[in-house]
Amino acid sequence: MRVPDDTARSTGTAGESAVEGGGRRRVTLGMLVGSGHKIMLFTLPFLVIGLVIAIGYPSVLDFGDPPAALRAVSVVVLAAGVAIWAWSVALILTRVPRGELITTGPYGWVRHPIYTSVALLVLPWLGLLFGSWLGALVGIGMYLGSRRYAPEEEAALAKEFGPAWDHYRDAVRIPWL
Repeated sequence: MRVPDDTARSTGTAGESAVEGGGRRRVTLGMLVGSGHKIMLFTLPFLVIGLVIAIGYPSVLDFGDPPAALRAVSVVVLAAGVAIWAWSVALILTRVPRGELITTGPYGWVRHPIYTSVALLVLPWLGLLFGSWLGALVGIGMYLGSRRYAPEEEAALAKEFGPAWDHYRDAVRIPWL
């Protein structure tokens, strides 16, 4: 893994890899969220349409009180999704300022565990827990957005980390997710 030169200074632009003294770089919000803002804008119409349907035609998305087994599974999957999300966020907050490519934890399984956990584990299962397909609808939108915009983020990481990114990309256990 390549870590940027300690003598460089960050200008504060998104995707920049300069490190300030002490091995930590000045981090911008753009560096922390990656393609997240684009993915959220892509997801917004799914949320708005889903809310309009849920309010105007509640029977379309509402399937009533979920059975106890579905509630139990939903709680377990939702808890796992939140834990993966939180672990991934913690890794970003601690390693991005040091200019490190994150390859461990959830990042060893999928290249974008924040997007994946929220889209596939948090939103759909939260909806199921409350007897609504709204979470699944919004989760699908978010997953589609992540597939659309994650390649831009990956290109920036490939440029920043070079061969280390290539090695990481090839080593991820579930590359298609």
